[in-house]
Order: sequence, then C-alpha cells, then structure tokens
Amino acid sequence: MQATVGVTLLSRVGGLVRDVLIGRMFGDTVVNSAFAAAFQLPNMFRRLFGEGALSAAFIPAYTDACKADDDRLQGNGGQASGSQAGQLASLTLCVMGLTTAAITVVVELILLAVLLLAPYDAERVLSLRLIMVMMPFMPLICCAAILAGMLQVHGRFGAASSGPLVLNAFIIATGAWCLWSGPAAEPTAYLIGIATVLSGVTQCFYFHRLLRGRVRFTRAFREAVPRGRAMLKKFVPVAIGLGTLQLNATLDMVIAMYPLWIGPTLWGMVYPLDGASNGILSQAQRLYQFPLGVFGVAVATAIFPLLSRLADQPSSFVDALRRGLRLSLFIGLPASIGLVLVRADLTSVLFEKFSTGSGFSVEGTERAAMVLLGFAPGVWAYSLNHVLARTFYARGDTTTPMRVGLAAMAVNIALNFGLIWPFREAGLAMATSIAAIVQCVILTVLLRRRMAADGQAVFNGPTVAGLLRIVVAAAVMGGVVGLMLWLWQRPDHFGGRLLRLTATSVLGIGLYGGFAMVWRMKEIRWLLDRQRPAPGNAPSV
Repeated sequence: MQATVGVTLLSRVGGLVRDVLIGRMFGDTVVNSAFAAAFQLPNMFRRLFGEGALSAAFIPAYTDACKADDDRLQGNGGQASGSQAGQLASLTLCVMGLTTAAITVVVELILLAVLLLAPYDAERVLSLRLIMVMMPFMPLICCAAILAGMLQVHGRFGAASSGPLVLNAFIIATGAWCLWSGPAAEPTAYLIGIATVLSGVTQCFYFHRLLRGRVRFTRAFREAVPRGRAMLKKFVPVAIGLGTLQLNATLDMVIAMYPLWIGPTLWGMVYPLDGASNGILSQAQRLYQFPLGVFGVAVATAIFPLLSRLADQPSSFVDALRRGLRLSLFIGLPASIGLVLVRADLTSVLFEKFSTGSGFSVEGTERAAMVLLGFAPGVWAYSLNHVLARTFYARGDTTTPMRVGLAAMAVNIALNFGLIWPFREAGLAMATSIAAIVQCVILTVLLRRRMAADGQAVFNGPTVAGLLRIVVAAAVMGGVVGLMLWLWQRPDHFGGRLLRLTATSVLGIGLYGGFAMVWRMKEIRWLLDRQRPAPGNAPSV
C-alpha cells in the first residue's frame, strides 16, 4: 500500500508539472482550449469505463474468479484445470476493447464528415483534428485500466498505479523537446497528442507483460459469460454514480467549446464565453483536482475494500464509515479554504507570463483565478461524495448513487446556463461546486436513513465532535492566512508572488497541523498509521 501511495503522489506531481508545461506553452489561447478538449474526451471514458467503475464492478468479480480457480485447483489435487479468472479477464478486455474501438470509429467518422461538409473555420478544424488524433487513446487507456485492476488483485499495487507516470513522462518529454526545438503552438499540440496515444500503447504492453504467468488469457470464455453479465449490471450504474463529476466536467467543456465549434452567438445574443474559455477552465480544474486526487479519492479507494468486508457487520461497518467521512473532511475542508485564499497567487505563479517567456496573459490569469474560486468551495464535497457512493456500493446498492448523481447533473445543467452570463467560465465552476454539494447532502441524508434502519447512527457524539474540531481548525487557519494576505500587499513580480504563496501555504499547513496535534485529533494518527485494520476489526471512532 505504501508503494501505491508513493506512485500515486508521484503521478499527481507529474500531472501538475505536465499541466503547468501545457499552460505555459499554449497560454490562454484557442490552441489550449482545443488541446484541452481533445485530451479530456478519451480521459472521460477512462474515468467512466476504467478507474471509477472498475474498482466497484470488475475487481470484486475478478477476485471471486481467482478464488474459484484456487478452490478448483485444490479440489483437483493441485492439477490445473480451466481458469475462470483468465476467461473473465479475456471476456472483459474483449468487450471493453471492441466497445471503445467502435465508439472511436464512430466518433472519427462523424468528425471527418463535419470537416468535409461544414464551412471551413480554422479554429474548429484545429479542434476537431486534435480530437481525431487523440481518440485512439480512449480504447487503449480503458484496456490499460482493466489490466491495472488485475495487477491490483494479484498484489502488484505499485505497478498498477504507474500508468499515469507513463502518460506524464511521454507528454513532459515531448513538451520539453518542443520548447527546446521551438515549433509553433499548433504543431506542438499535434505532437503531444501523438505522444499521448503512444503512452497508451506502452501502458497496455507493459501491464500485459507484468501479468504473464499470473493470468491465462484465452479466446474461449463461454464459462465467464454469467459472471460477466452480473458484473455489467453493476458496471453501468456504478459508472454513472462515480462519474458524475467527470460527466459534469465534460458538459462544462462542451459549453466552453461552443464558440469554437458553433460560433460567437447563441439565439441572436453574444455568447459570454470565447475561444480561450475552455483552456482557462481546464487549467484551473487541474489545480483543485490535485489535492482531490492525492488525498480525497485515495481515502475512498482505501476504505472501500474494508467497507465491503464489513457489510454484514453493522456496528463495524458504521465505524469504518465514520472514519472515512472524518478523514475526507479533514483533508477536503482545509483544501477548499486554502485554494480560495491563494487562488490569485497560485494561478499567477504557475501560468502567468511575466516579462519574458510564454504563458497566460494578465487577463487570462485573473480569469483562471476566478474559475478556481468557483471550483474550490466544492473540494470537500467532491471528496465526501466518493466515500458516500462507495458506502452504498459496499451495501450492494448501486442504483441510489446513480439516481442522485443524475439529479446532481440536472442541477449542474440548469445552473450552467444561468451562471455563465454573469460569471463567464467561472459560472461553470460554480455550478459544479453547487451540484456536488447538493449531491453530498442528499447522499448523506439517504445514508443516515439506511443506517438508522439497521439501528446504527452515522453521526454519533464522538463523530460530531471530531467534525466540529475539523471545522474550527480549518476556520481559524483560514482566518489567519486571510489576514496575512490582507496585510501583505500583492507583489507585481514573479519572485514576490512565489514568496507570498510559499509563506501563506506553509503558515496554513503549519497552523492546521498544529491544531490537529494540540487537540490530538484522531485523523492525524489515522493518516500516519501504517497498520491496516484487520478484516472485521474496524477502528472505533
């Protein structure tokens, strides 16, 4: 597990370096918006078909198949017979590969028809061509996600988490070479798109080699069809329930790309977004996704197997749930407050073009800071939603998170079109945060009712007290850091802003960590505890 955390942290840091490099190369331009859209589409399918639903649908089914193989092997006195795990893996990869490949072909044909039949527009052509270049990454990365899930079941956690490292290495190496050799922005975007696809090929090949000797892939997988159908029934609702945030992000991208794909007006009115909007939106998204990916999703991913094992033990189950909720809020709430406070310095230091070099304009940086201001208040809700959804899945309920997720999407859609007019692309971020908070509240209320029916209270006295301490510590930290920012006038040069950003970040982390230590908050001990709870022995909270 420590290897997984280390590799995940490295991949997130690499992802941040990758995104800063892209922001610096393309700036707040049409090229950035076009590249962001082309990169987001295949990654949306990866998150829907691969990472999110995979952990709750494929991995348990594959684990059961591996256990069945072990039992059959023992029953045959050590003589190998048919491999149910190999058949299920082969069936899943076959269905996943064919489905995503078919989607890729359909999308490519539609885009080709648009390019041939629609009136020529240079910006739209650039965007559509980049999408066509990068769409083959979608089936590759989805299959790589399935292979990575198999590696997890076989105990290769570090290797299974290394896929993003490969992607980041390809993009950073290509981007660095382009910066050194000096091609224009558009050729650079195409080269990075090709490198992205090659990283998908590399991941599939690498993971497949690691599985040699552990999995017997086969073309005959008839025995795995019933298990595959049962997995598929879970897969679809789980993909929607866990993919709400990604679906909302994709919808935001479509709205932001409207000026490039359709035109500058809507129903006779000037559209409030422009060609730079999607690039600005995408770069700001990466900043809030960094703490969410390193900590928020990691907590939910780590607690899900424990919840699954304790599903038939209500008291231990609710104890594990309380721990997950407290850990998520312990990390997510200060992250929300911190990003709100340092948004201007953070976007400026990472993306703004100063006296020399490339990057965002002053206006583009200010717009990115406003977008981050819209996203940041929802970080705690994004984190809690991952824990809450997986809690329902551990209880065998995949439909409730799906329905709540669809309702949250409806809220997001309504708010999107209402908020972009006064707040431009920042309105899309605000809508995402509000929808996530609504989703969090509904899931919490429903979960409390379900647990009450089992005679268990999610929010008992110690849990409420722990949550209140988190809120107070985060509020004090935010107040002190906000006062420091108010007293320290914002410098007008890179070095001064970097110094102010560093000082306020260190102060905030130190204050919050100090409160946690002084109050002996259990969350600190849980984060530092390297011992995993034994099945059936959830930690008391």
